[in-house]
Amino acid sequence: MTDVSRRAFNQQTVGSLLTLSLLEALYATDAFAAEIKPVTARWLAELDELGHDLKGKKLGEVQWQEKVEGLFSKVELVELLKFIEFDKLTKGLSFRDKGEKSLRPRFPKVEGLPTNLVFGNQMFALKKDRSVVPHGHDNMATAFLVLKGSFQGRHYDRLEDTKDHMIIKPTIDQAFTVGQYSSVSDKKDNVHWFKATSETGFIFNIHILGVTEGRRTKRVYVDPNGEQLAGGKIRGRRIGASEAYRLYG
Repeated sequence: MTDVSRRAFNQQTVGSLLTLSLLEALYATDAFAAEIKPVTARWLAELDELGHDLKGKKLGEVQWQEKVEGLFSKVELVELLKFIEFDKLTKGLSFRDKGEKSLRPRFPKVEGLPTNLVFGNQMFALKKDRSVVPHGHDNMATAFLVLKGSFQGRHYDRLEDTKDHMIIKPTIDQAFTVGQYSSVSDKKDNVHWFKATSETGFIFNIHILGVTEGRRTKRVYVDPNGEQLAGGKIRGRRIGASEAYRLYG
């Protein structure tokens, strides 16, 4: 190799390495992520607006479910994963032996995204055959979006409560994969149960507490494998959290 060709080769190699280093530096400083943040921020801001409309009684609970599911259907999933720093959040994650592990994504400060959102958010992480156990909600609206993995998802309408039982009726029983979603309110599909069918699974959740002012907000656990009633209804025992996780976690 001549000195000229050797020098040209070295310059080309150094140039390539500098370009690679620059790309890595830009990525590390979030220069690329900055481009996607406004898109996800607008999506979250729209969810926030729907939450305020729900709490302000501009929307009924079933209307909120329809609209929030409409937004979930339009989510840019790859961008959402970057926005919540999914890889960093799950690095070295230790799963629970029973039930789900709750992780708390922190949203970055982005123009257009309120700093005090009306909804809470979390991410559920589960290993295979572990469940977000069967439960309903009092005075809460919530929605789920599968980020990674697959689940068997079940929903039930909560028709009647007694001291020891809950009358429920199955409404959804299907496989949920990446990008699929569902929602809950006091009015529709109130009881839900998600069991991971892949080696690991992750669900993004938003929840609005205190939909009606002055009413208590809480989880209510139920055993859906109860007495079969006419019309496809089930009389399920109301149970405590420890029993729910022992049976279904």
